[in-house]
Amino acid sequence: MQKTVLITGSSSGIGKASVKYFAQKGWNVAATMRDPSKEKELNTLENVKLFTLDVTNSESIQKAIADAIECFGGIDVIINNAGYGGVGIFEAAQKEQIQRQFDTNVFGVMNVIREILPYFRKRKDGCIINISSIAGFVTFPIYSIYNASKFALEGFTEALQYELRPFNIRVKNIEPGAIKTDFYARSQDLFKKEGLTDYDNYAQIAFANTQKVGNDAPGPDVVVKKIYQAATNTSYRLRFPAGIQAKAVLLARKILPFNWFKAIVKVVVEKGYK
Repeated sequence: MQKTVLITGSSSGIGKASVKYFAQKGWNVAATMRDPSKEKELNTLENVKLFTLDVTNSESIQKAIADAIECFGGIDVIINNAGYGGVGIFEAAQKEQIQRQFDTNVFGVMNVIREILPYFRKRKDGCIINISSIAGFVTFPIYSIYNASKFALEGFTEALQYELRPFNIRVKNIEPGAIKTDFYARSQDLFKKEGLTDYDNYAQIAFANTQKVGNDAPGPDVVVKKIYQAATNTSYRLRFPAGIQAKAVLLARKILPFNWFKAIVKVVVEKGYK
């Protein structure tokens, strides 16, 4: 039987690549985004339908889920991919930027899950995949707000799995490291505060170094394949690190004393700072 996946944040990056990959594998794909009228590629693919979905708007989530079920006859997997990256010195972050970080990366995921649960619970089957990050375990300079959102997502998902297992609903987190997508240009929001200049030298160096890591990173394919593995995995395995870099960083964080690991982060992110 042909399966159906609904993917949030399908307009670019990992989300868009996931739509293409699942479609190639023969799945029905409900590709959701805030403004489908701007998408000119995905709507030409077989078995792919575009739906409007804003993870901060419960009505749009409800409608997208209902429309996808009506279109394809059901939903087997939900992929919470929509994301936002607030980056910069915490003191420079505006209240609205902090709120948006959690509205998208935490509350947005919760909103989608809350709306799909009655459907999955009734059919006693379903799979929820959240695109998390190694930033849910490992902290980096100028990423404090982003780190906080991913730490929250990891904790939420880990607790949620207990509640959903009796209904055969599997919850899985994908944990990439740096991935070369337009996230570093399109989805990042750099914190700035007029008159605050004391951090400028540090922030500029840290930002340049993290951007270099992103530019040198593998493309989204490594994540997409891990997402597909999680979607087709019938076990209750919770975490799926994506890529050699992610596995190496998570292992180092686990086995090294914190001060050693912190020294490694400083070497990479603070290179050139005196």
